[in-house]
Amino acid sequence: MQLTRIYECLCDETRLRVLHVLSPGPLCVCHFQAVLREPQVKISKHLAYLRHRGLVESEREGNWIVYRLAGKPSRELAANLACLQDCARENPLFQRDLARLRKLAPKLAATGPGGCAVLAAR
Repeated sequence: MQLTRIYECLCDETRLRVLHVLSPGPLCVCHFQAVLREPQVKISKHLAYLRHRGLVESEREGNWIVYRLAGKPSRELAANLACLQDCARENPLFQRDLARLRKLAPKLAATGPGGCAVLAAR
């Protein structure tokens, strides 16, 4: 993967937040909405951008599309994702995202990443 392609993806705060919350495991768009508190359209746009550039992968699970980090990242991508995780430890916005993700974790464990119906009932 070209380094410039990686940095094009990393130059947006929403895309950084998406990549950060994907580090523990796969999520669908409604989970991103709950964690990032951003509208579905914005999140979907950024996920498509990341998918087309090979930073995330997607898979259909029932009615939902589940996103995960690229399964076999290049050495450059892996290094940049590790750097993102290190830097995010000091950033309050990224820490709030992780706190919301931890709060959502029991629902994810009960339904899996494609369990959006549970979130719709909240």
